[in-house]
Amino acid sequence: MELLFREVMKVTVFRKEHFNAAHRLNNPAWSPEKNQAVFGKCNNPNYHGHNYDLIVKLRGEVDPDTGYVYDMKVLSDLIKKHVLNKFDHKNLNLDTDEFKNLNPSAENIAVVIWNILREKIDRKFELTIRLYETERNFVEYDGN
Repeated sequence: MELLFREVMKVTVFRKEHFNAAHRLNNPAWSPEKNQAVFGKCNNPNYHGHNYDLIVKLRGEVDPDTGYVYDMKVLSDLIKKHVLNKFDHKNLNLDTDEFKNLNPSAENIAVVIWNILREKIDRKFELTIRLYETERNFVEYDGN
């Protein structure tokens, strides 16, 4: 059976990765009492960690020569080089430039990862970042 291609066939592909990192949610402009009231356990002065699951979603046209939307090995290598190597087993507040002056909430981490990857991936691909901080808490950012 011959596969019929529409003029423009867009498909979405996903790459799932995992990293571990510590952080502390804290607003230095606030009093310790206000930080504790807003951030609770996440404001622990000794930090706390998460096992993050990262899902990178790309949407684009299928290349008729390869059958790929995007080479998943290339995507995996980009994520490892520019995200995992930077954040895995790090204290985000202390060990990364990205969060020296930015509260490392899941929302901000997703935006930072999106910005890092957006520079590396052709804009013809729609890019969405989904970041799971826990099994039940996750955020998604698509640049809008």
